[in-house]
Amino acid sequence: MSAPDASRILAGLEALQGREITILKLSEDVASALPDTTSTTTRTSDVSNSALETSSNNTPAALEADLAHYRELFSKLRFSYVEQVTKEKFIRAIIADPPEIVTPAENLALERDNAVAKARLKALKTDVAATVERLEEQGRELARRWEGVSVRTARLRDLPERIEGLEESIAALREAGHGDAAAGREMNLPLERTLELVVEKRRRAAGLDKMIESLGAAVPRKRKEAERLGAELTALEAKRTNSTTAAREARKRKEARLGGAEDDLEQRGRWWRAEEAVLKRMLQA
Repeated sequence: MSAPDASRILAGLEALQGREITILKLSEDVASALPDTTSTTTRTSDVSNSALETSSNNTPAALEADLAHYRELFSKLRFSYVEQVTKEKFIRAIIADPPEIVTPAENLALERDNAVAKARLKALKTDVAATVERLEEQGRELARRWEGVSVRTARLRDLPERIEGLEESIAALREAGHGDAAAGREMNLPLERTLELVVEKRRRAAGLDKMIESLGAAVPRKRKEAERLGAELTALEAKRTNSTTAAREARKRKEARLGGAEDDLEQRGRWWRAEEAVLKRMLQA
């Protein structure tokens, strides 16, 4: 991939990321498709209006809290509605002229109809719950994919600069390879030979790593041995110093005892050795 290609892909991703996609924004299309009932009735639902008009609390945690709150309100509203409708029907049945009398057969038929309706409603609830669960899973998957795209986009922003740097490095290596014949041959090898060379270099590097590891393992033992030899050397140096000091003191005592005769003996010894060397050369000639 070249730097212009990376820049073009990055521009496309940034254009896509510039479009804000949220659940509340997606609900606007659904809300616009609903029939307008404001002209026929003046009663509005605060819950439905707040669900469509609120745009600040669009985080997953806030949406979960709103959903739990709305479910609780809906269950209370449904209970109140059923209770009110039941009371109204009961009162109308009592005050009707003549009063409405329900026979056991009608109750049994109504119970059968209710059982069928409940079974259908339960199936619909199960279907809706499965659909909601599937949509939630798809939403989580899309959120993970969106986060991955965001991370890769951030990496892609640095890619053109890195590509330009690598191209400059390649150009510099090629220029250096023209000056060095061996390096130039390695730079101009085909792909298969280059891969073989890479494998060989890696094998050598692995051998060097093993050698370094073995030498590193031997370092503590060598260090201990060096410390032991240093201690022995220190003891020997101390012993040599003591011996040298003792020898000097003995020599001084001997010279003091002889009164300087040692120098005379040393000179006579050198003279006799010189005479001996001269006589040997004469006899050899």
